[in-house]
Amino acid sequence: MERIVIQKPAFLDARDLAACQSVFDELLEEIEVAKDSEEAERIAAIIIEFYRQGVHDPSDLKIMVERARGVFRRSEPKAAASR
Repeated sequence: MERIVIQKPAFLDARDLAACQSVFDELLEEIEVAKDSEEAERIAAIIIEFYRQGVHDPSDLKIMVERARGVFRRSEPKAAASR
């Protein structure tokens, strides 16, 4: 017989939520997304999911969210890269 393991959701305390909130606020400001938009809701869900999976460093969270959304930062402008 196959055993099914059900994991309980990890609860976030006030410090966890504050860390997620700061990343959320910073990202929304950078990409100019309104807090009450559907995109902001998606970003919040992505941040929480990665945080629950153990990504707690703010810069790592931002990078992971940007990648999940399909946004990649370029280290140099396109014109310089095509030379």
